Amino acid sequence: MKLLVAISQTPETTARIAFKDDGKAFDAAGVNFIMNPYDEWYALVRALELKEEVGGTVSVIHCGPAAHDVTIRKALAIGADDAYRVDIDPDSAYSVAQQIAAHAKSEGYAIIFTGKETIDYNGALVGGMIAGILDQPFISHASKMVTSGDKMIVTRDIEGGEEEIEVSTPFVLSASKGLAEQRIPNMRGIMSAKSKPLTVIEAIPSASLATYTSFSVPPPKSAVKLVDPSDMDELVRLLHEEAKAI
Repeated sequence: MKLLVAISQTPETTARIAFKDDGKAFDAAGVNFIMNPYDEWYALVRALELKEEVGGTVSVIHCGPAAHDVTIRKALAIGADDAYRVDIDPDSAYSVAQQIAAHAKSEGYAIIFTGKETIDYNGALVGGMIAGILDQPFISHASKMVTSGDKMIVTRDIEGGEEEIEVSTPFVLSASKGLAEQRIPNMRGIMSAKSKPLTVIEAIPSASLATYTSFSVPPPKSAVKLVDPSDMDELVRLLHEEAKAI
């Protein structure tokens, strides 16, 4: 089974987030970058587990500059067989989806995995867009997947519960927490990653239907206000006028 995992690079979860150029660009000064956790811990690892169950290959693909190769090499160290980097600095989720779909069209992947979202933009857009471009089924927020003959039984998280779906390949899936367990690269994997192929792909012309115009950080949190337990009127006022909770 031929599998493809889309990976993204994001600031680490403890990074200080700031913007520059009047809020039009992210300030990367002093920021450490990591592979997006949903891509690494769930999408990539579940693809590797599936390869171990039924055989096949796992490829990863990333859209970004050469400076991101270290993140791609980590995916190879975890166990991916080969990697592709589309040489583009994408400006939207649609641009990323177009590049990945263009590569996948001629490769015959049975399943394309993405994380459910990236932890920086939280858009949850790329997987569905890839499926739309390729005219394939899309299953979002998958938390479990098992094989059933020539089909897959996928459990996905929905509001208030879970939904079970039976689907035939090819399809696109976005991975949520629970789909797999994180794997840490071992020394053998790290050494072998250096010799695994990383192919640079020239970007296709792509159009962004929506682009980001500005960014801002949330306002600072206000101090805690203590209310006398006997003063319910004041508590209701604060919840209504300041917290906007009622």
